[in-house]
Amino acid sequence: MRRDHWQQQIARLDPETDYEQIARITAMHEFPWDSQQALSFALFRTYAVPTVGRLLYDTGEFTGSVQKRHDDTAILLETIAERGLESPDGRAGVRRMNQMHGSYDISNDDMRYVLATFVVTPVRWIERYGWRDGTEAEKTAAVRYYQRLGRLMGITDLPVDYQGFSDLMDAYERETYVFEPKARAVADSTLDLFVTFYPRPLRRVMRRFAIALLDDHLRETFRYPRPSRAMSTLAHGSLVARGRLLRFFPARRRPSLLRDTHRVRSYPGGFMIEHLGTFPATMPRDDAEPGRV
Repeated sequence: MRRDHWQQQIARLDPETDYEQIARITAMHEFPWDSQQALSFALFRTYAVPTVGRLLYDTGEFTGSVQKRHDDTAILLETIAERGLESPDGRAGVRRMNQMHGSYDISNDDMRYVLATFVVTPVRWIERYGWRDGTEAEKTAAVRYYQRLGRLMGITDLPVDYQGFSDLMDAYERETYVFEPKARAVADSTLDLFVTFYPRPLRRVMRRFAIALLDDHLRETFRYPRPSRAMSTLAHGSLVARGRLLRFFPARRRPSLLRDTHRVRSYPGGFMIEHLGTFPATMPRDDAEPGRV
């Protein structure tokens, strides 16, 4: 397949109505690894919001069962995107997220911020490291996709365009980011999991590599050490070089899914959407689903 095969497919689609199809092409064919990494970093940056970091720590799930929480989050988001927001599996995935979120006192502002990181972080990652520039159609499709997901999750006052999501994310981080020991513990646990995806001799350097990729204000909020110039150059430069190399590869024929990689380890025999995640005693009933549409 020609390298521009999927770009031609996207050009034939309308991002206002075909946003799910465009989002799938972008995340599973054009930029699968980049999208997976970007969403991981998007979730990581939400820990620096004290109300988010404390909640995740207090549940015990992101320090005691971090591999399963990683896998459940990845599978839920990926299944919703792959099968479609309006599909039975997509709705089952949204229902599971709503049940879990509805078990805790989470503000609409925090929910909006987390959603904004999902919109903005992949766009910025691809702008910096992607094998090609993202298109306006892809950016618009991402906005429409997450607006729809946000409505299904009962999140209100959503921005109307990409710039609105970008401004919201940046402003919320300026207003809320502050060091929180519990959030740092969640971040440390996540990094501890991240390095297990690599051979043991590389784990120490990969931890430093990951920290070098963090925005300065995010890294400083967690009080991680400032990376050396050499490590910063290596981290960012290697990702830029990877993107340039991929320009010479053919288009991906089959979708690339995170659940098919070695990073998802909790369900070797398969999974059921309805059984993913946690089931706290405070979980709301099915008929109390937020944003039910």
